[in-house]
Amino acid sequence: MLPLLRCVPRVLGTAVAGIRAAAPSLPLLQPASRPCARPFGLLSVRAGSVQLPGLLRPWGPCGCGCGCGGLHTEGDKAFVEFLKDEIKEEKKIQKYKSLPKMSGGWELEVNGTEAKLLRKVAGEKVTVTFNINNSIPPAYDGEEEPSEGQKVEEQEPELTSTPNFVVEVVKDGSNKALVLDCHYPEDEIGQEEEDQSDIFSIKEVSFQSTGDSDWKDTNYTLSTDSLDWGLYDHLMDFLADRGVDNTFADELVELSTALEHQEYITFLEDLKGFVKSQ
Repeated sequence: MLPLLRCVPRVLGTAVAGIRAAAPSLPLLQPASRPCARPFGLLSVRAGSVQLPGLLRPWGPCGCGCGCGGLHTEGDKAFVEFLKDEIKEEKKIQKYKSLPKMSGGWELEVNGTEAKLLRKVAGEKVTVTFNINNSIPPAYDGEEEPSEGQKVEEQEPELTSTPNFVVEVVKDGSNKALVLDCHYPEDEIGQEEEDQSDIFSIKEVSFQSTGDSDWKDTNYTLSTDSLDWGLYDHLMDFLADRGVDNTFADELVELSTALEHQEYITFLEDLKGFVKSQ
């Protein structure tokens, strides 16, 4: 996937140097400290084309004559143009125009960034819930700097969404749900072809009331960190018998990645509209 605009890119360093030269009296800009999961893509082009001193003009009332009373700065104008290009590029690389379907007869329900997969199996209702927020692992600190002249898209890996997910199994007529909190270990992603190990794991197991929407801490919760491996293997087999296996986990990554990208594009469009309306 092309690099995106989740955090300040390394290329901003050259732009900052230009700003310091044009306005030496301004305070130094502080670089972002958080890891970059989605670096800027088109900003490297925009940084060279925008008149940087114009971006430093103080904000003031609207001077365009439209009478809106809002703020219209050169920075806002450059921001909107950047977002237009970024949205265009993101739509070009969008793999799925509609969300992919899961095999195995799962029904999908989506509410914003939260998704539910539902399936009925021989007197049981199985529900898998996940949220795509913060589901893309951050970039590793040890990544190499791109060489001079190297295209950014050639050195940036494709972003995939690997969210934690919760499996609830409810027997017909029961008011209890067996709840299993699962996640994707980072060292297991993409390793399914090399061996037969599970690409996801169970973190916690608990019984919860079917009428409760939140996990109650007053109910006993079994952590798998110190769990007997025999019991753990049976729990994994229990999930596999209900359709939650490696195939399901692979398809969930595809679905989650498509949903995350869809929501990201929507966010960029909302951001563009917000900045433009000011």
